[in-house]
Amino acid sequence: MKKICIILLVFISSSSFSQDWKSNFDEAKKEAVNENKNILLVFSGSDWCAPCIKLDNAVWKSEAFKSESEKNWVIYKADFPKKKANQLSVEQTESNNKLAEKYNRNGSFPLVILLDKTGKVIGMTGFKNISATDYIQLIHSLEKK
Repeated sequence: MKKICIILLVFISSSSFSQDWKSNFDEAKKEAVNENKNILLVFSGSDWCAPCIKLDNAVWKSEAFKSESEKNWVIYKADFPKKKANQLSVEQTESNNKLAEKYNRNGSFPLVILLDKTGKVIGMTGFKNISATDYIQLIHSLEKK
């Protein structure tokens, strides 16, 4: 019984931090249109980019971001891992490369872009060493420009 409780606790705590990151950009745009939300597009190197990893741990995994993103944005992470063990599917890699050609030609990591529901750039930012709450306010400030 004790083992079951521990396993259940681990599962619940890990799922509480799960985000609803989309894996298909066309579906993300459809959802944005249907729900009248902006799209938060994040370019990340999840296994090699130190600022990306810090942003992931400090902001994207926070309860504050999870709550705010559910209400305000459709979120999509275009990840570019380098380690063989973390490689994405060929289709996902191609999709992320197409997004990079359109939105991240300079290859900046991390790059956080706020798009309107049609995919037009509203604003962009990168890593900031600030709290999740402050980063959320930074994203909202992009909407007001």
